Amino acid sequence: MSTLLTFSYTGRNATGKVVKGRVDAASEAAVVARLRTMGLTPIAISEAASGGLNREITLGGLFEKRVDLKDVAVMSRQMATMVASGLSLLRTLTILAEQTESKPLAETLGKVRDDVESGASLSQAMAKHETVFPPIMLNLVRAGETGGFLDSSLNSSAENFEAELKLRQTIKSALTYPTVVFFMAIAATFAMLIFIVPVFEKMFAGLGGSLPLPTQILVWLSPVAVWSVPFLVVGGLVFAVWWGKNKHTEAVRKRVDPVKLKLPVFGMLFRKVAIARFTRNLSTMIGAGVPILQSLAIVGQTSGNWVIEQTMLRVQEAVRQGRSIAEPLAKEPTIPPMVTQMIAVGEDSGSLETMLGKVSDFYDAEVQSTTEQLTALIEPLMIALIGVLVGGMIVALYLPMFSMFELVR
Repeated sequence: MSTLLTFSYTGRNATGKVVKGRVDAASEAAVVARLRTMGLTPIAISEAASGGLNREITLGGLFEKRVDLKDVAVMSRQMATMVASGLSLLRTLTILAEQTESKPLAETLGKVRDDVESGASLSQAMAKHETVFPPIMLNLVRAGETGGFLDSSLNSSAENFEAELKLRQTIKSALTYPTVVFFMAIAATFAMLIFIVPVFEKMFAGLGGSLPLPTQILVWLSPVAVWSVPFLVVGGLVFAVWWGKNKHTEAVRKRVDPVKLKLPVFGMLFRKVAIARFTRNLSTMIGAGVPILQSLAIVGQTSGNWVIEQTMLRVQEAVRQGRSIAEPLAKEPTIPPMVTQMIAVGEDSGSLETMLGKVSDFYDAEVQSTTEQLTALIEPLMIALIGVLVGGMIVALYLPMFSMFELVR
């Protein structure tokens, strides 16, 4: 494989404006070909310096920014528009690489463009970057290339990602408030144990007498909190790093995801989110012409829950044996009967894509409604939690005050 070099170029566009920039290529001839696909007439080309102050400083991926789903959604929408307008694929990828605000995505699009320029198809080039482009997008692009409707496939991909972003925002809005309030309550409790309780302890020690049981408990917890805070902070950081690296592994997901579905308050929300994802993704892929067996494998992976993924694998095996989708789904306890009935109607009437879309819309609305109900329920509960923790500690600290005058005598 040839090594890519960085070249500085000066060119003139169709309106006569001089354009300067940099491009990675194997040779000056490749740069000339690239500039022509960009609609530029080369004026000057020179190899850019790669050392000294011009060298890009990296930290070995420690703080490397990942490509956000929002950037991929915007890119899909823009690519669909440009392809539908008749722009060549190379020109489209060049414009997207220059316009995107995400540097990692821009670099990836540049590599995709190089592979396409070398003769690879768009789906083949994108498949080399599975961490950037989700599996559903790769399959939609592959189906669009095969059927000659790439712009429609990209539009479907963009709509799918936009719906997923809206779903994520809904979940985030439901979980942010209780999470923040919970950590504030914990921080306030430790602050009182570390800084306020010792002050009262010294005051009580000078008065003599016995302390009430709640106050004794606080006095005992105060030194425990002092030495436990460093361990909790270090342990929390270690767990956060471990969780970030292992949360998507099979061993972790098969233990955590079933528990998430059984949580007393949020379990139903997580179930509705997973069902909304798999029905929406399956509807999108069927509409784009992706084979049903392949679609079932992909939607399980993109549901975000290991239980649903295993369900889809069992359904896939049943469909491979010649059975319908609704028949094995009816035996799965994680899938509500309404979903199974809608899918059965869609299969019988030949409108499975439409029925799946309606189910997805229904559960998207259900997720929105559930999050609003949870927020309305959790707000007073969290306020009560803070009141019990902080108020209880204050009462425990002031209980000895009632007998202070007797002790002074």
